[in-house]
Amino acid sequence: MNTDILELVKRKKEKLVNCRRDLHKHAETAWTEFRTAAIVAETLTRLGYQVAVGDAVIDAEVMMGVPSEQKLINHQRRAIAQGADPNWVGRMQGGKTGVMGVLHFAEPGPVVAFRFDMDANDVAEATLAEHRPWREGFASVNAGAMHACGHDGHTAIGLTLAEVLAEMKNELAGTVKLIFQPAEEGVRGAKAMVARGIVDDVDFFIGMHLGIGLKQRGTMTCNTVGFLATTKLDAVYTGVPAHAGAAPETGQNALLAAATAALNLHAISRHSKGASRINVGVLQAGTGRNVIPDKAVLKLETRGTTSEINDYMYQRALRILEAAAAMHEVKLVVLPMGGAANSENSPLLVERLQQVAEKSNLFESILPEGNIGGSEDCTYFMERVQQNGGQVAYLMIGTELAAGHHDSRFDFEEESLVSATALLGKAAGELLRKK
Repeated sequence: MNTDILELVKRKKEKLVNCRRDLHKHAETAWTEFRTAAIVAETLTRLGYQVAVGDAVIDAEVMMGVPSEQKLINHQRRAIAQGADPNWVGRMQGGKTGVMGVLHFAEPGPVVAFRFDMDANDVAEATLAEHRPWREGFASVNAGAMHACGHDGHTAIGLTLAEVLAEMKNELAGTVKLIFQPAEEGVRGAKAMVARGIVDDVDFFIGMHLGIGLKQRGTMTCNTVGFLATTKLDAVYTGVPAHAGAAPETGQNALLAAATAALNLHAISRHSKGASRINVGVLQAGTGRNVIPDKAVLKLETRGTTSEINDYMYQRALRILEAAAAMHEVKLVVLPMGGAANSENSPLLVERLQQVAEKSNLFESILPEGNIGGSEDCTYFMERVQQNGGQVAYLMIGTELAAGHHDSRFDFEEESLVSATALLGKAAGELLRKK
């Protein structure tokens, strides 16, 4: 390999940081990443990648937790007003904001895919002098949307990697796919991209995250463990309203059905083969103290250390939701709002990437594993690639944090952008090198 990848990335550091800060300032939540996706599509096209967006990479039937049509239209207008190319935005109707760039090299070789999530959180960013994005003028200008999980950094890393690989084109063989995924928060976006078959030909797949389990700069792991399979649900109960004093017997109480379900959901027996979780996070119901409530909504999730355990929790949750509806004679509609599979890394690829990391001299400490301790829908990509005989790995890159993930004061140390990009560039160089 003739190119010094680290030096190449260092020369792009200012551009890399500015890209991250621009994305941070214009934070966009799940399925509304029109400006971000348009920038990604435009950049990849300029670099010579074959770019697919909209229906080409998103299966609308598998999308979960999509905002209303009017909200999507409003966000499209907002994105265009903030500089998004209307032509790209127009190709992402319905919130289909996924983007994939494909670059074929001159000689045959493996197909290597990298995945980067783009969406922000439903968080109002802190307006405090000690909060660097606010102090330095790149805090989110979009109300109720904030990059509080580092996805702005992930997207900037992906775009810089795209530039690096394009400049190394004559030194590589095979094909690279750069996948920019919407709606990771709430684990909603990956499944709809996987359903389009975009990773069905992938030999090596790599995902990554800044921070999470590693909060010290100079640390990393090629072997992230602890992915919890999860299912996110909204249970909507519909009953019959009535006067609570004059005719309570004519009503059918949706609130009581939801309350019955909430109490019994938390009584599901845990699984002996591994950790299992259930949580009712929201219960919304009722209009007034003297009215029998005819509407109620439960927002809940199940989790498990394996997809089998999560399915166990999910099936029992459905049974309880339905039984509560029958007990109180109300109607029930269950809406899928998100989900993620369980997945484990491929040992051979982890070992190979660990050797790359060790030779890179980018990190002071390379840990044998790191626990993510939650759910990440990148696992849908990982699961599909492994089902088709490919190898997968999910990396964590350590960085110093101003506050925890999803906190309104979240920020990360930007030098980690350089080391993360350089590592991915070196990983691509190893997997796509000419024979």
